[in-house]
Amino acid sequence: MTDKLFKESFALKDTQCTIISDSQKAVHAAIESIKKSRQELEIYVRFNPAFLHSLTPILTPEKPLVAKLMAEASQEAQVGPMAAVAGAIADLAVEAMKTEGCQVAVVENGGEIMAISNQPIDVAMIAGDEPLSKKFGFRLTEFPIAVATSSGRFSHAFSFGDAEAATVFCKNAALADSVATAVCNLVKDDNPQVGITNGLNKGKSVEGVEGVLILYKGQVGTWGKIPEIIKIS
Repeated sequence: MTDKLFKESFALKDTQCTIISDSQKAVHAAIESIKKSRQELEIYVRFNPAFLHSLTPILTPEKPLVAKLMAEASQEAQVGPMAAVAGAIADLAVEAMKTEGCQVAVVENGGEIMAISNQPIDVAMIAGDEPLSKKFGFRLTEFPIAVATSSGRFSHAFSFGDAEAATVFCKNAALADSVATAVCNLVKDDNPQVGITNGLNKGKSVEGVEGVLILYKGQVGTWGKIPEIIKIS
């Protein structure tokens, strides 16, 4: 069990991250990775504006790596590549942290989480002003794990759906991020159970998705492997 963890917040333009590790060097490695990913992506979209604006998958580039990961994940989920941006940046940051030999590497980027750890990690479910927001969360005990949430109610990100929250669990955050968007897009029926079922069916149809949880009109639906749900005090 790790005795001491380092926690640091980092912001760069519209990227807002929280980084946790048992190694200060790993925290710095994550920050440098986030800077690099953003810079490379900004240069790429300057010359490839369709990558920035498309709401459907587009051709996967070989470079930069962050754009490649985004495009691959968006192909799996059948959404635009920017749906995976926060997750892909988190994935690469955790990979950079691992090179420092750390046992704990957690990156939360705009609500999307990628984590490896030798001890449990607790995360809260945040869904704006909804009644259940910040009232419960998940205890992560099996790693690697990625947790991504999309919302049609409170998020700044574009969504076709109306779910309070659509949370997806995978082993990489780019995929979780893009699938959460795809799931949320389908949760919009007047009948909550129909909307939830449509979203769950989308999540279970994507290879690599391990679990889905949806909050919609006061009802909850789940599919697959969901980490232990805990009360947040």
